[in-house]
Amino acid sequence: MSSSNLYNILKISPQAGQIEIKTAYRRLVKQYHPDSQSSTADHQKIVEINAAYEILGDPQRRLEYDSKIQDRQQKAQKEYKNQRQKVKDDQWELIYWQKTIFTPIKKNTSQILKSFDIQIDYLEADPYDDQLMQNFQDYLSDSQVTLDKLKLLFTSQPNPAKLAKTAASIYYCLNQIADALEELQRFSNSYDYSALHQGQEFFRLARQFLCESDQHLRYIKY
Repeated sequence: MSSSNLYNILKISPQAGQIEIKTAYRRLVKQYHPDSQSSTADHQKIVEINAAYEILGDPQRRLEYDSKIQDRQQKAQKEYKNQRQKVKDDQWELIYWQKTIFTPIKKNTSQILKSFDIQIDYLEADPYDDQLMQNFQDYLSDSQVTLDKLKLLFTSQPNPAKLAKTAASIYYCLNQIADALEELQRFSNSYDYSALHQGQEFFRLARQFLCESDQHLRYIKY
């Protein structure tokens, strides 16, 4: 039995004195005793009342009982605080990962994708213009350097379990960009337009995964 059960059975406060405990016990016995001929007579209730009084009516046993209850309450409070702290730690982990991993990756991958649209528009004006092609190759080289840094950043710390879907989408996004850059590099070296089209398709998938990663994040409860 918990402290509230015993004291509640006798309908007294945990701070009640021994006289008050005895008075309450006698009153309840009269009320619930099967021989009382009362409409409230209840054998099971009497069993509970006697059991409670057997402990609370004995100062030494009551002291031992209260001590055990106090220990349980302290343990429960400690557990509650630990759980609260864990929630705070989990929240901090989510926010920290979003700020230090997700946000810079999203920003830089978005820039790579946006810059591609600009570069390909320039290049389409005259694909055989040496300067335009050189600018395009410079873009590919810079994007590869950025991508390598983003991959290192992504693997620099484990993602929180709650963000597994977001992390998976980011992982696929980075892989699609890597494949796209490889195909586009092949195009810039040989003017193989099938490689250009394949690169564009990889970038389309990268945009899709990047969008999905953002959508997954919005459903996370902090």
